[in-house]
Amino acid sequence: MQGGTHGIRDIEWAGWIVTRRTAIEQALAKQLGDAHPAADSAESEALRRFRSWVAASLRRGGASGAPALDGLRVDPARIETLLEGWCTAAVAVAGSAGSELRAQLSPLAAQFQVALTGGRLARQAQRAPRTPRRAVPGAIDRIADAFLAVDLEDGRIVDANPAAAALLRTPRDALVGVIALPFVHPPDRPTWTDELAELAESDEPRRFRMIFVDALARPVGVEAHVTRLLVGRGERILALVVARVL
Repeated sequence: MQGGTHGIRDIEWAGWIVTRRTAIEQALAKQLGDAHPAADSAESEALRRFRSWVAASLRRGGASGAPALDGLRVDPARIETLLEGWCTAAVAVAGSAGSELRAQLSPLAAQFQVALTGGRLARQAQRAPRTPRRAVPGAIDRIADAFLAVDLEDGRIVDANPAAAALLRTPRDALVGVIALPFVHPPDRPTWTDELAELAESDEPRRFRMIFVDALARPVGVEAHVTRLLVGRGERILALVVARVL
């Protein structure tokens, strides 16, 4: 696939997901074996809704409303495993472009999973908004790119994956609850602040290059892909940052 802009690339990925759905399903069935859900199960319906929602989101350039989950009753832990499996299958089918697809799918999979458990997550956030509880599903720990969830109200990191901890040379538990800005290279701080401010006002995803500074004051250039997640009824807005080292 070729594209002169990220928007065109997103649209191409949306079409690719639709046209390659059978190949992705076959790869997922091979991967899961006997654990693959039955075609008429609620779990398979959840995967179909996820696929449709991802394609629709990418056609809008990554700007996604809430997924349609009415009447869906599934085990969130099981769906987390299935979403990760589906994304892994899609990445395998994408071949050499798999890493680019993974960067597109990871934040969307996190949003979908949180939407399934949104009520419970919102109640937890209200009771303890800055404790080290997981703000996003644990599946994000398995992606190679650095991931940070940042509260747009105060700029604090509310979740991070092991890749982010390695990138910033800081234990994950030490990242959670601290303000993200000090990890941004000083000349890039206005860009970081402006991009997150734009994200707070619009659900259009942001993509930009910047430099993080790790705990040893070493600069690390990354391409950041940032999407917005509304928690609960929108009382809390998170920026989901996937950062790929350049």
